[in-house]
This record gives sequence, structure tokens and C-alpha cells, in this order.
Amino acid sequence: MARAVWTGSLSFGLVNVPVALFTATDEKSIHFNQFQSGTSERVRNKRVNERTGEEVAYQDIVKGYDLGGGEYVLLSPDEIASVAPGRSKTIDVSAFVDLAEIDPVYFDRTYYLAPPAKGGGKGAERAYALLREAMLQANKVALATFVLREKQYLVAIRPRSDALVVETLLYADEVRNPAEEIDTLPVEADWSPQELEMATMLIDSMSTEWEPEQFHDTYRERLEDLIEQKRSGAVVALEPQAPEGAPVVDLLQALEASLRATRGGSDGADAGGADRAKKSAKKSSAAPTRAKKAPGSTKKAPPAKGTAAASRRKAS
Repeated sequence: MARAVWTGSLSFGLVNVPVALFTATDEKSIHFNQFQSGTSERVRNKRVNERTGEEVAYQDIVKGYDLGGGEYVLLSPDEIASVAPGRSKTIDVSAFVDLAEIDPVYFDRTYYLAPPAKGGGKGAERAYALLREAMLQANKVALATFVLREKQYLVAIRPRSDALVVETLLYADEVRNPAEEIDTLPVEADWSPQELEMATMLIDSMSTEWEPEQFHDTYRERLEDLIEQKRSGAVVALEPQAPEGAPVVDLLQALEASLRATRGGSDGADAGGADRAKKSAKKSSAAPTRAKKAPGSTKKAPPAKGTAAASRRKAS
């Protein structure tokens, strides 16, 4: 069974609901130790003084904040601890909002909230279930703050049919504004009504239900297979790297080819779809459509709220 990483209470108004926090995800990346090539001898990392090359004991290490130009502000563990927020026993709800108002770029890590195994009782379970159901009925998520492992978090608590889910959020100053950080944004481009029609048809032909079990980490699976081959003593044949895709020269031609591929080849249905798109384009204005620069795009602000992407995280 999963072990709680934090226990306390969820507080909103004058109501306190005893809860426990559990990690919701299980990271599956394969990790390696380091060895000297040609040997079975481990390579270890050490903390060393960069001037003398001598190893430094952990208790003799302090932290330094880089001011630039080789200047640092040095802080001892006690000095850092003096401003730490301290362990929190409550998750304090400050407001309820629509999930669609939160751009998924702010989501950081996911946890589950559940009644505690000890010290809760039927009263805690009833209050938990009532809060979850009320949030489902209202279609709202709670915004709250709490401290975990000496770090203060802003979180969004969203209801599912089986549990309350805690999403730790990035603060506004931790999210970059793409228009300010990337010099190729915002994009201004021209396209024809026919190209837009074909692109829409391609999206429609590839649309499906979200089934996470259909997706696999193929790199991890191939890496596990490679490890098993090496373990069993098999001779490993190195596969050549796949060539990079060629740049798009004719966008409309590429869209039509993609549409044919998703529909299983150049059958009558494909040709009909392409013909319909072409006829629709002829009826439309011959003037190309221009993607306009969003007003106020140079103003420093958080990224725009996304409703379509956010729907993948809505309560089940």
C-alpha cells in the first residue's frame, strides 16, 4: 500500500477535513550507475575544494548565492533554516475557481488526497466524501497553500469520482512568457482557405478518445530489451539512427498526403474529401488569411489561459 508523504487537514472556512497526501505518479525512467570503461569498478562523485582538490566533509559545506562576477552571498544551514516556513499541518483553501481558467503550463506535480488511515474515523470519511461531491456538483477546483518538505506550495485541488487530486502549481514568475522569450513568436503567416480546410479535415480524421493505456514509452521498452540482451550474453546489433524528416515544401500536398495516410490510402473517400475541400475553397474568398499578432503580445504577462488543453485534466 502507498505511504502518506504528509498528513494534516484540509481547511476551508471553519471546516477542517483530516487528510493524508500520497504521491500520484510512479516515475519509470531507467537509471544507471557509472563505471570506468573496461572494468567493473564504480565511479563515485565527491565534494572537493576546486582550488586544493581535497574532499570536503558534508558538515563543512555552506551554500552560496551567485551575485554574478564571481561574487557570492554565503549562507549557513542555520541561517537558511531561520527563514524556512516550517512544517504545515493544514492545507488552507483560499478560493474556488473553474479548472479551465488554469493554463496547464502552471501544473507541476500530482498527488492524491485521501482520508488518513489513523485518527480520522467515519467522521473524516464523511466530510471528505461530502467535500468531493460538492466540488463535483459545482465543477470547481480549490486553490490553497501548504508546506511540504520545507517548501511552500500553491496547489489546485480538483475532484474526481474516486479521490481529490492535488496539483502543485508554479508561481506566475516561474512561467516564462513565450512571446518575450522566443524571438520567432508570435507567428505571422499566410494560408489559403483550402489549406485550412485540409488541416481541419486531417485533425478530424485523427481525433479519438483519450486512452492513456494506448501509449507506451517505446524508448524505455527498447532499453529494457537491450539490457536483457546484454545480460543473457547475446550479440547486440546496433540499429542505424532514423533519418530526420524532410522540410515541408508544398504544405497543401503534404496535408493531402497525410489525410490519405490516416484514412488507409488513396481510396475514393480520400479523393472525395480532397475534392470537397477544393470546391469549398473556390467558394471562399481568394484572398489568403493572415494570422494576426495578438494584441498586447509585447506586454509582460502570464501565458494565455488555455481551455482546450486544460480539459484533459478536468474531473472524471
